[in-house]
Amino acid sequence: MITELELAISLDSADDPATLRRLAAGRLDLPEERISAVRIRRRSLDARHQPVKVLLKTDVYHDEPAPEDDAPRAEYPPVTGTRRVVIVGAGPAGMFAALRLIELGIRPILLERGKDVRARRRDLVAIQRQGTVNPDSNYCFGEGGAGTYSDGKLYTRATKRGNVDGVLRTLVAHGAQPEILIDAHPHIGSNRLPNVVAAMRESILNAGGEIRFETRVIDLLIHDGAIRGVVTAAGDEVIGDAVILATGHSARDIFHLLHNRGVLIEPKAFAMGVRIEHPQPLIDSIQYHNPVRDPRLPAASYRLASTVRERGVFSFCMCPGGFIVPSATEQDEVVVNGMSLSRRDSPFANSGLVVSVETEDLAPYAEHGPLAGMYYQKAMEVMAATAGGGEQRAPAQRVPDFIANRTSGTLPPCSYNPGITTAPLHDLLPVPLARRLQGGLKNFGRTMNGYVTTDAVIVGVETRTSSPVRVPRDPATLEHPLVGRLYPCGEGAGYAGGIVSAAIDGVRVAEACAGHRPAHQGLRPSGA
Repeated sequence: MITELELAISLDSADDPATLRRLAAGRLDLPEERISAVRIRRRSLDARHQPVKVLLKTDVYHDEPAPEDDAPRAEYPPVTGTRRVVIVGAGPAGMFAALRLIELGIRPILLERGKDVRARRRDLVAIQRQGTVNPDSNYCFGEGGAGTYSDGKLYTRATKRGNVDGVLRTLVAHGAQPEILIDAHPHIGSNRLPNVVAAMRESILNAGGEIRFETRVIDLLIHDGAIRGVVTAAGDEVIGDAVILATGHSARDIFHLLHNRGVLIEPKAFAMGVRIEHPQPLIDSIQYHNPVRDPRLPAASYRLASTVRERGVFSFCMCPGGFIVPSATEQDEVVVNGMSLSRRDSPFANSGLVVSVETEDLAPYAEHGPLAGMYYQKAMEVMAATAGGGEQRAPAQRVPDFIANRTSGTLPPCSYNPGITTAPLHDLLPVPLARRLQGGLKNFGRTMNGYVTTDAVIVGVETRTSSPVRVPRDPATLEHPLVGRLYPCGEGAGYAGGIVSAAIDGVRVAEACAGHRPAHQGLRPSGA
């Protein structure tokens, strides 16, 4: 028999199976010998009061043997059929779409403008040390997508969109730590995720799929209202029964291509702002109500939200024990993001601090139609590059100075490797954005006593929270409403907001492709 049981236990007992067994027996009023196993299904912390408690959701097996754990395995059948689907973009949406197509007997042809996950590292080092941006290989572009080298956070609220557990099990099957299956806020880490991505690539290739790196798409092959393939920068035509467009939120050339080719796209609400960074021990002391963090506790995180002048101001992509990283995709811009290693042992805690951007904010860029939000982002990023002084240095300001509208004379230590430059962000940011950020910071200072401190710094600018464009699709077929067999997918198309939700969307779109009658049976991609 299986009984679901919620347990609250101390840190001292969190990893002790005997204690779990004893507690479960007591709660169920059973002798301990009748408990065959206690399996943890979800684990979280309750840090509202001292001492901190570990909250566990468990399945308690009693009066019968517990089954063996079903360890996830990466097993995919060889693709022997003639159907082929072209996938543009090797981020989580594209890679999970490819794996699902293989399961359904369809060969994926995956095109990625960037490099494979290991070769990509050299270009990230060049951004950090020389301030040199490769427009095709950076923190946003390359195998694994933007999430690979910006943390690998797996928490999602998109639980109704698809099989979250299935996505996590696929990641574990390819080398992710099994703890992500039970942690309430699972996280892989930018040091581990590249190996997971490389293992997924091997699964795709071993099953007969194809992956082409450093292959940028420059045109679409559309005939009689349907897409039949794409054209690459090398001049190759890659043909398939369908095209999945999974290019991520920063593929601005693809947004331009769609607009110029008359493929319907729409403006979409998004958010922009800055990164805020504190000393991690300060956040620990606030969240754990203790001057010194217990070494058994993880680096503390936070989640904050407020409404200022009828707009949401909120923390985004919080990285405890992390680093601020340069995420520009062009040399003339500065964009910041955050990441953590699996240990989360950096002395800094950073988070996006962003404001909702609505259509009325885009009036100065209205001439660009559905691309107005993209041009708004770009203007902010160019401003940040100029204010930072070049070589990917970023403008920065102490938090109390930003609130008081004064330039900081000095800046605290910061994890951003290209370096920071003191700048009047209160004047440089658009006035509505700056005033809402100031109001939000005041509110957050009341919520978290100590949050507003001279030891905290804001760094500009955080603009790539999500796509400013939506590529519409039919809610039933998931096809573009005007271009047949074109499947917009993932974060870049406006249907996801992180690794897991993008992966779920990739799976859904792959299944939609598989259910569509093939129109080009027997055609082969150029060069295949």
